[in-house]
Amino acid sequence: MNWYLDVIKKYAVFNGRARRQEFWMFELFNIIIAIVLAIIGVVLDFSLLSTIYSLAVFLPSLGVTVRRLHDTGRSGWWILIGLVPIVGFIILIVFAATEGEQQQNAHGPNPKLAPAF
Repeated sequence: MNWYLDVIKKYAVFNGRARRQEFWMFELFNIIIAIVLAIIGVVLDFSLLSTIYSLAVFLPSLGVTVRRLHDTGRSGWWILIGLVPIVGFIILIVFAATEGEQQQNAHGPNPKLAPAF
């Protein structure tokens, strides 16, 4: 849960790098919360919950994806490839699953080597 909260704390941070674990744990909790809210919305006949949640996590999700792309040595603008139907989404998944650069790159030092707080 700390991975999810760390991304939320960096609400609109688009610089730096994000580890694979940070990205995928955020996505996992994001999906779980979205499913639970969708179920609650159906039970209560109030589907606005899912919409509000989606809007609330839009910027953090965008930010962690851009930082994940930075970790692989790509520009954050690569996120726009997701607009290409089907293929773009698959390419983004491959980029997110790719191991980050081991050395420092243009976007900062390797987050794996950063000291834990």
